[in-house]
Amino acid sequence: MSYRVVHKLLLERIPPEDAHTLASVTMRAVAAVPGARRAIRRLAFPRDAALHVHGLGQTFPSPLGAAAGVDKQASWFEALGAIGFGFVEVGTVTALPQRGEAKPRVVRLPEQRALLNRMGFPNPGATEFARRLRRRTGRTIVGVNVGKSRVAPLDQASADYCAAVRQIAPFADYIVLNVSSPNTPGLRQMQAVELLRPLLIEVQRELSAVKRQVPLLIKLSPDLGDRELDAIADLALERELDGIVAVNTTVNRAGIAVYSPRAEALDGGGVSGPPLKARALQVLERLYARLGDELVLVSVGGIENADDAWGRIVAGATLIQANTGLVYGGPAWPARVNHALHRRVREVGAASIQEVVGAAARPPGGGARIALRPTASRPEETRGQPDRLAADAHSELASLTRDCTRRRTMAFAPGTRVVLESESVSRRPRAGTIEEVVRGDPSPRYRIRWDDGHETIHTPAAGALRDAAHSHIEAEG
Repeated sequence: MSYRVVHKLLLERIPPEDAHTLASVTMRAVAAVPGARRAIRRLAFPRDAALHVHGLGQTFPSPLGAAAGVDKQASWFEALGAIGFGFVEVGTVTALPQRGEAKPRVVRLPEQRALLNRMGFPNPGATEFARRLRRRTGRTIVGVNVGKSRVAPLDQASADYCAAVRQIAPFADYIVLNVSSPNTPGLRQMQAVELLRPLLIEVQRELSAVKRQVPLLIKLSPDLGDRELDAIADLALERELDGIVAVNTTVNRAGIAVYSPRAEALDGGGVSGPPLKARALQVLERLYARLGDELVLVSVGGIENADDAWGRIVAGATLIQANTGLVYGGPAWPARVNHALHRRVREVGAASIQEVVGAAARPPGGGARIALRPTASRPEETRGQPDRLAADAHSELASLTRDCTRRRTMAFAPGTRVVLESESVSRRPRAGTIEEVVRGDPSPRYRIRWDDGHETIHTPAAGALRDAAHSHIEAEG
């Protein structure tokens, strides 16, 4: 029996939150069986490194991650990692425990494979989150989405965020500041640059006390205007953030084409799933046009299948996330998307999916523009042999590679010891060794093995590299 049948006949008869709890408990129990997690992982991810992505100080086994809201309690991230998610963003967590909004607070919109929720950050609080993350034993990369406690007034928001970050940072692979949920009164006001800048300064100061480097990102609303997006992007560069997650749920219900009495009865809330798809892509394209490869862009919103995932990656997303896609696609959905993306990478002749990040949005003078479009139309996956379109894309990719090679200026050779300088209070100077000069245009990118054990793809624009032999900076690993 297919998951769609099970969802229609069984899960849709259960309240959405109860169905979610049932799924989490079941998957956690399966993953706890000795050897099960490893066996499931082997089926969920391709055997080679074609889907590996370097970013945020990590090597992700797939660019596809579970968005915040899937594991709200930090209780089943290892199971989610086993079924094919390359990373899991747990939360949202707040400094103080809170129950969230009164139930019912989630409505299914099955005709559009969408959800409407007004959860309000239900979570056990940062202290309990830290305790659960401290016990991590698996291989899953775990980020933490941090929000404002409902009881904290806006003029005390920075202190509230910092209280949560202080508890969480030692155990997180990265941290996202959620300033865009529509379900906490006044929270979206924090996206205004005059409020966001002091928040970032305070959180970065908090992170500077952590003994290891913890990447910092912010999560934005799809309901921002272009000028607001540009202002936040510029601030992210100014404050040397590591990335932006775009987008959160939308309060705009115009995309709900089918009338739903249950949705009408739910006051407020945000829409996720396909109604958000077009706007999420627009925001990604705007941010990539502004930022290029200088920050990691994480695209979320309306990703239902491999076609959607591929479209976000070639539009500039280094990483992608899903929530509603899992709800309607079932536990095998991440593995299907992974294997379909793997076939797409092979079809276009790329060695890695990271090579095609932003390929559909090459700036003028930045080499060939690659129109890497879907080669099949199945909802969850792409099948078939490479066709004429894939062959054309392969040719364009090869041309781009040759063009970049001709114009590359190699400031550092493989094997060079370098130091990364930064003015950010949350970043200490880092020392490492250049292992490879990666294709880049007009400036090369470097694959660097840092002394702290992490490996990243570094763009010179993201920070000044200095030859360690001629640098007086005292770097920390």
